[in-house]
Amino acid sequence: MGKRCVYCTLWADEINGMNQPLADAVPFVVTSPDSPEIQKAFAESRNWKFPMLSAVGTSFIADLGFEPKPGNYHPGVSILIKNEEGLFKVGQDYFGPGDSYCGLWHFLDLLPKGVNGWEPKYLY
Repeated sequence: MGKRCVYCTLWADEINGMNQPLADAVPFVVTSPDSPEIQKAFAESRNWKFPMLSAVGTSFIADLGFEPKPGNYHPGVSILIKNEEGLFKVGQDYFGPGDSYCGLWHFLDLLPKGVNGWEPKYLY
């Protein structure tokens, strides 16, 4: 999830709306390939309130399966648990148009012409 992708931004906007109840249920953080400075400025421009971590200089995003080729990122979610044996991925899914993680697609599907070519933007 980062500044370079309008689709990632759409999912992050929705996650921002769920931030308080989500954080009440489980520790949650958004990770992106952007530097902390870029993350901070972009998050402030969108009024995002969730915590963010930068993966710059790490293989974290690729290790989770969201960077199939260097520099080619895919949005999604991973559920990680930590116990005395280490950190483990116990669940994962990808984000994409029409998925269950962004309700906007389902609202648009109710229109007579459906999504009809609509795509997310940085500014509306």
